[in-house]
Amino acid sequence: MLVAMIVGAEIAFWVVLALGLLARYGLRTPRLGGALLLAVPLVDLFLLTATFLDLRGGGEAGTAHGLAAIYLGVSVGFGHQIIKRMDAWAAHRFAGAPRPVKPAKGGPARARYEAAQFGRHLLAWAVGSVLLLLGIWYVGDAGRTEALLHLVGLWALILVIDGAVTAYDVAGALRNRNRGGEPSREAGSAPRAEEASGRR
Repeated sequence: MLVAMIVGAEIAFWVVLALGLLARYGLRTPRLGGALLLAVPLVDLFLLTATFLDLRGGGEAGTAHGLAAIYLGVSVGFGHQIIKRMDAWAAHRFAGAPRPVKPAKGGPARARYEAAQFGRHLLAWAVGSVLLLLGIWYVGDAGRTEALLHLVGLWALILVIDGAVTAYDVAGALRNRNRGGEPSREAGSAPRAEEASGRR
């Protein structure tokens, strides 16, 4: 039952987001569109309430409850970025706004992007872990919450691995400062030399 609610929450997230963008740019009603986009977090609130009500019913806190906490954490960590990105693409497609800029392939800009993405993962982990620990405390029975405690440790391990990968990617981006369309000094000097010879 709870797994179906998680799937339903994911579907509802995209449906409400699509309706908000449609109202803002398709129907030209920015107030309605903005209200719908602000309502997206209500989907998470519904799932959170349903999860704790299910725990209150006395059932075992299993993997489904843990997945609900993870989903909510990821939604907090990455939800705003997803909404902002989709809004930018809709504005470009239907309102003539500039095309959204893709992340740089190298250099300090790429390093900042990778660090920001890890920061979002860190926030998602923090929120999700707090919810998992609250679930353990709420049930108050270690025998019924082993799955939640296991997920706390597993996600912490994944976060550490992601942090190591991010550090490697940041170091690589800083080593390749001229990737992603940033011209190097050598590349920039050739046209100037040709222009000078042409003037002669």
